[in-house]
Amino acid sequence: MKYLLAGALLPALLLMLWIYRMDTVEKEPTGLLVKLALGGAFACLPAALLESFLMPRLAAAMDPETLPFTFALTFGVVAFAEEGCKFLMLRAVSWNDPNFNYRFDGIVYGVFVALGFAALENVQYVLEYGPSVIVSRGLLSIPAHGIFGIYMGLFYANARYADIYRNGAGHRWNMCAALLVPVLLHGFFDFCLMSGSVLLGFIFFGFVVAMDAVSIKLVRRQSREDRPF
Repeated sequence: MKYLLAGALLPALLLMLWIYRMDTVEKEPTGLLVKLALGGAFACLPAALLESFLMPRLAAAMDPETLPFTFALTFGVVAFAEEGCKFLMLRAVSWNDPNFNYRFDGIVYGVFVALGFAALENVQYVLEYGPSVIVSRGLLSIPAHGIFGIYMGLFYANARYADIYRNGAGHRWNMCAALLVPVLLHGFFDFCLMSGSVLLGFIFFGFVVAMDAVSIKLVRRQSREDRPF
């Protein structure tokens, strides 16, 4: 059992370590990062409750065997519930924290919340389906959650910057983007996987490769150009 748990947690921990090392100007306090990761894990609960509430209602309104149902499920239920709960937790834990004083901090915070969520979700999958899912989820699902967190954190930091300088429109736009961009990425990721379409399966792998490459480049650039608010 302990090896299963270690295998489930290791990918998220390694990605947390990577993003922590990319924060080269001013490291974030360990206590805050732990709070963010645990907050992300806790966000699994309201996300699961919201999904369990919405899914049967969606199934009653649409034919579950159709592609439009899969689209509505992945974008409107799963992605919205999970990214929405992560976003609310991110804001609750970090928005007013005095350590939130550099632009790259937002990316660090977003990734730690996302990977805390992904780590607990992965433990649940591994306990339910066994070690067979460790590799596939470690290579696909866990990094995907981390990437959704990168974009959430990027726009979240932009919103913080706009708020400090009294730019109300910039604050609102970036806060909306901090939620909607991860929802769109997450929804498309799940839609391709759940569609059962061979074409979308090929598109999925191209999407994952492109998303990984662009996100790594983005993090490296943001790390190099990090500056205080």
